[in-house]
Order: sequence, then C-alpha cells, then structure tokens
Amino acid sequence: QLQVVEFGGGLVQPGGSLRLSCVASGSIFNEYNVSWYRQAPGKQRELVASVTSGGITNYADSVKGRFTISRDSAKNAAYLQMNSLKFEDTAVYYCNAVRFVSIWGQGTQVTVSF
Repeated sequence: QLQVVEFGGGLVQPGGSLRLSCVASGSIFNEYNVSWYRQAPGKQRELVASVTSGGITNYADSVKGRFTISRDSAKNAAYLQMNSLKFEDTAVYYCNAVRFVSIWGQGTQVTVSF
C-alpha cells in the first residue's frame, strides 16, 4: 500500500516562494497520478495542481503561472514549487496519489503573512 508524506510548508511573506515535497513509499509511485490539494480554514478542499503518470500537468486558474508541479520517479517524489505567494494561498496543502485507490498525506501548513 502506497503511503505519502508532505514536507516543506512554513511561514512565508507575500511574494515569496516555497517548495513542497511529497515523498512516497510502499509502492511504485510513478504509476500513480499525483495531485496537490489545499484547504483553507472554513473552505472546502480544492485542487491546486496535478500531474499524471505520463507527465501531463493541470493547474487551478488561481495558481497558473505561479505554481509548478513536478515529479521525480527516481526519488519516488512529487513537488509543488510555489512562487509569488499571496495571502490567499494560506492553507493546509495535501498530496494525493491515485491509482485505483486514493491515497492522502497528512498535510503541511503554508502560511503567507508578514
């Protein structure tokens, strides 16, 4: 059974950057479609970005041009590079891997503030 763990959250000022990592174990990660979701307080969880097992990417309109999703099969990892961060990017960010079943990480907090 695949397991995923997120790393890299933290406090950053508006305009700054963070790189989130999703590290997988227990199965062949490169066979999974991987997505990053986020959930802000009082809001529903929303899709931020996704990358298929074949490398096709997709982004929410709110992050296009600022965030980049990538994956490294050799490291069993996926990443979310977040640039030009805004206050409204504050949320808990979750890694999700899907291949017949949906696997979630525990989430990592990203706070954009002065």
